[in-house]
Amino acid sequence: MRLLKYTNDGKFKLIEFLQRDIPRRYAILSHRWEAEEVTLKNMTDGTGKTMAGYRKIQFCGEQARRDGLQYFWIDTCCIDKSNSTELAEAINSMFHWYREATRCYVYMSDVSRVSSYSVGISSQLRESAFRRSKWFTRGWTLQELIAPASVEFFSKEGELLGNKTSLERQICDVTGVPHKALRGGSLSDFSVTERMAWAATRETTREEDMAYSLLGIFDVNMSLIYGEGGEKAFKRLREEIEKVSKGTKRKDFSVPFSLMNISDVEHFVAREAELAEIHARLSSDGSRQTVVLHGLGGIGKTQLSVAYAKRHKENYSAIFWLNMKDENTLKQSFARIARQISREHLSASRLSNMDTDENLDEVVDAVKAWLSLPDNTRWLMIYDNYDNPRLPGNTDPQAVDIRQFLPESYQGSIIITTRSSQIRIGHPIRIRKLEDVRDSLAILSNESRRSGLMNDPDAVELAKELDGLPLALATAGAYLDQVAISLSDYRRLYKESWVQLQEFSPELSLYEDRTLYSTWQISFDHVKQQNESSAKLLCFWAYFDSQDLWQELLQHGASDDPDWVKQVAKDELTFHNAMRVLSNHGLVEVDTSTQDLIEPHGYSIHGCVHAWTVSVLNQTWDRDLARLAVKFVASHVPGEEAIRPWPTQRRLLQHATRCLYLISTGLCADDGIAWECHRLGFLFANQGKLVEAEQMYQRALQGNKEVLGPEHTSTLNTVNNLGNLYKNQGKLAEAEQMYQRALQGYKKALGLNHTSTLATVNNLGVLYKNQGKLVEAEQMYQRALQGYEKALGPEHTSTLRTVNNLGVLYKDQGKLVEAEQMYQRALQGYEKALGPEHTSTLRTVNNLGVLYANQGKLVEAEQIYQRALQGKEKAWGPEHILTLDTVNNLGALYADQGKLVEAEEMYQRALQGYKKAWGPKYILTLDILNNLGVLYKNQGKLVKAEQMYQQALQGYKKALGPEHTSTLRTVNNLGVLYKNQGKLVEAEKMYQQVLQGFEKALGPESVKTYVPALDTTQNLAILYKQLGRVSEAEEAYSRVLYGLELVLGKSNSRFQDVAAALGALRSDNGH
Repeated sequence: MRLLKYTNDGKFKLIEFLQRDIPRRYAILSHRWEAEEVTLKNMTDGTGKTMAGYRKIQFCGEQARRDGLQYFWIDTCCIDKSNSTELAEAINSMFHWYREATRCYVYMSDVSRVSSYSVGISSQLRESAFRRSKWFTRGWTLQELIAPASVEFFSKEGELLGNKTSLERQICDVTGVPHKALRGGSLSDFSVTERMAWAATRETTREEDMAYSLLGIFDVNMSLIYGEGGEKAFKRLREEIEKVSKGTKRKDFSVPFSLMNISDVEHFVAREAELAEIHARLSSDGSRQTVVLHGLGGIGKTQLSVAYAKRHKENYSAIFWLNMKDENTLKQSFARIARQISREHLSASRLSNMDTDENLDEVVDAVKAWLSLPDNTRWLMIYDNYDNPRLPGNTDPQAVDIRQFLPESYQGSIIITTRSSQIRIGHPIRIRKLEDVRDSLAILSNESRRSGLMNDPDAVELAKELDGLPLALATAGAYLDQVAISLSDYRRLYKESWVQLQEFSPELSLYEDRTLYSTWQISFDHVKQQNESSAKLLCFWAYFDSQDLWQELLQHGASDDPDWVKQVAKDELTFHNAMRVLSNHGLVEVDTSTQDLIEPHGYSIHGCVHAWTVSVLNQTWDRDLARLAVKFVASHVPGEEAIRPWPTQRRLLQHATRCLYLISTGLCADDGIAWECHRLGFLFANQGKLVEAEQMYQRALQGNKEVLGPEHTSTLNTVNNLGNLYKNQGKLAEAEQMYQRALQGYKKALGLNHTSTLATVNNLGVLYKNQGKLVEAEQMYQRALQGYEKALGPEHTSTLRTVNNLGVLYKDQGKLVEAEQMYQRALQGYEKALGPEHTSTLRTVNNLGVLYANQGKLVEAEQIYQRALQGKEKAWGPEHILTLDTVNNLGALYADQGKLVEAEEMYQRALQGYKKAWGPKYILTLDILNNLGVLYKNQGKLVKAEQMYQQALQGYKKALGPEHTSTLRTVNNLGVLYKNQGKLVEAEKMYQQVLQGFEKALGPESVKTYVPALDTTQNLAILYKQLGRVSEAEEAYSRVLYGLELVLGKSNSRFQDVAAALGALRSDNGH
């Protein structure tokens, strides 16, 4: 063994010792090999001092000297790796060398005390840096952790982080190595499988070293054959291990592993994280460790326990299974265990001489006593189906107290499975649904014995509907295995005849006598005994969506609402107590969605349990309860003046969708719900669900007309909102009809200067602007502005909204000075009335940024956008759609500045945000796709550009129709792309399609002054010129000039550019 010695002159000296002469006291280094490690050759020829690895040698030598140690060892420079004989001897001796070392220093080059351990940094952050160190991932460092008695951890600066004792908890959590092994316990006390598991996630640079690094862990020796491969190296390692361990078994207490009375699934799916957590929690030095697996009935707790037992059976001397269905069944399980033990251990006299069919209480005591014998510490007891625990409030005489049936000595390992979340015996692990649809499909495929389900759309949809519930998936698979029926027909039956389908499904041996809903019925019966309101609340849940039911949602009741609803929702404590009873029985859980919330978190139930509440608990459907649910949801929709409506709107959307289903299918009493339909329409419209919004508005309109008359203000409010909806859908003619109808009604009912009348006038202005009727738009805005100033004053927010709209109009007209004046007036007014961070203020700030961008003031535009972005992120969060609007604008600005990488980053952020918020088919999502197409075109990525345009185009057509202006804008962009690709015929078709669409949407007169139509006409003129079709090019340029003169005037730079192009065309062709 070579050792380094720190000499008095500060240098290092290599000294070689024979085995018998190795000093009794020396230090040893553990580290990760990195760039420029100092080898033995570098040390001997003096070239090592300039290498990065020399720092480790200095650290180890100086630390050893501080600890009073003359000698130290480092693997990089104390072994001649060019000598294969020496290398093999060193690797076979290495565990011994580390074990005999006085001190082991772990040098963690990726943990910095300066950044992670400085004053003011939380202990949690310091611990996180330690846990993340790559040192824990290397194969060789396992023996370097276990073998030495003293292990100290140092940062890359050489500062002490702690030692193996002070950091024991963290080390156990990270590595899975039990306390006993870290404290120097005999490694032979741990099974081969368990020791192999410690190294399972570690890596080595050379694949053979994964086997060679474990020689000391298993106390074996073997030759090194680099090049043989990892598989052969491990095969030789196992052979050596078998030679050493052959003929041994756990002394006195081994019982063969058996699942004879347990239904076992052949292909267990997923749950790797849960299996790892169970293993980590049950790893110990023999002292008692308990894990409680709790969750919904049918979620897979029992099968998870089976999978764990099968995977880790080598870790235990005995594994016993107990059924806790009731006390008698539990005692019968103990009798079976007693027979197992007595067969293997005749010396266990108390058990072998006992009649296990007689006094079961004595049998239980005898088994518990055997499990409590000294050194009998490595057993595993699985207490399955502890679903009726004796707890405060549970008056069921059949309830079981598990504590009476646990071994008395504090040793061994225990797994408990239960639906109750109230068991407080060990470490709780909540078993949730399968999140990955591929795992659900695997269960369906295994149980149905049908292949190819991964690529079957009906199978995928069925898996999603069964929502990751193993029992539901197994039930469906068993039915599909025995019945000649397609997946699509099964889905239809699932929706139409849920109860009958479950009754006719075959029994599953894996789940004994349980069916899909009998397991929940038992829990429901217990709930009714404990809290009648909890049971009623679960029944009422059928009329809402399955996800996120919260207290405030149920607080909009009237005096004639059911008393139990008013009682449950009256205060926070009562509501949570009712939910707690349901949660304790595994029927509901706290909703863990991370979306921005205004009100507290709610609760959710599994989709299959929700189907059960609909089909079983509400077999007699109550249309009045459905109407009550609709009223609660509609009443909670935030009003137009709400400061932060978006979080609540998003939260309500799934419940609103459920309400829409109840109303449209006749499952809800539809008398007197016109107001509710109007509010739901408003919600859908604000969330971009335009089809759903129209359905609700039309029902509200019909109801109000029948009850209140066509000219009642409530009817007119819905007519006005329908106008807004049609405008957003691109149905501009229908929108104008609605606005005009609302306007005439408001005039008659409320007068010219009423704010409702003026709001519709303002809306007409927006419509006219979108139609390109800029003169008419300005007239409407001016009329609304004058009315608002007279009725509400010049600084009212409604007045300022119209001022802002005028700014947008002036910008589109090219009146940039006037636009800036309007924006500045609106901005100052909003800041005074609402503050600089209010959302209305920020909208105007954003508009001002757009203006500056159009003026070419790109620096000022970026500053304004950044202000808007910071304010919106603070007010709404980074993922709100209005925040993303400004992100999108920044992308466009960066594109104009030629910062294409930054532009793409902004567009991608906006795209992912819109997809997450509203899905891939939402209008703003499609806008970003269009913008990305433009960006890729400018980058010369024409194939990607076309992909983006086509995605946007298909989405626009489906969402808005083929003649909406957004659809036509993308068609125009495709035309530009085709022209750049030289596909001139295709380009012309695109341009002609755009112009025909604009004319149909806006009318032949409006299209003459509509700027987007003029853009396409100019593109067409350029194309005609390129094709040599001079007369057509001249005619197109002339149309553009005519429109620009009316809209922008002859002094506008764009007008002059087009006039110059037309002049050049005529000159070149002798005109």
